[in-house]
Amino acid sequence: MGYGGSIKDAGKAIGKSGDEGIDGTIKEDKLGLDIIYIQAKKWAPGNVVGRPELHKFVGALAGQGAKKGVFITTSSFTREASDYVPRNETKIVLIDGEQLAQLMIDYSLGVTVQQVYEIKRMDNDYFGD
Repeated sequence: MGYGGSIKDAGKAIGKSGDEGIDGTIKEDKLGLDIIYIQAKKWAPGNVVGRPELHKFVGALAGQGAKKGVFITTSSFTREASDYVPRNETKIVLIDGEQLAQLMIDYSLGVTVQQVYEIKRMDNDYFGD
């Protein structure tokens, strides 16, 4: 998506025991002047992310002194979670499973092209007048 320069240097996975609610980071620009923090939940489609999970994430962001975060889930968010807006300067973006799949397709990340169709039209210039 253009963050952080090269794919290799754009982000870093943190997610492990003791990660304090942060699974990764993305450099917002090539120089890394600002960092976006990531929380990712690989949940089954029926297991939705609720507002309490977002509260925890906003708290984790505050613990890092961060103002920007992206919460990604393979499932979906409850209405309360989708409507939640932190009351401080923190900005969070929610990405559900459908949006995640579309972003993966749009940016060719983790997907492989199966088939390409070529559509042709008549070239009237070829035949002249």
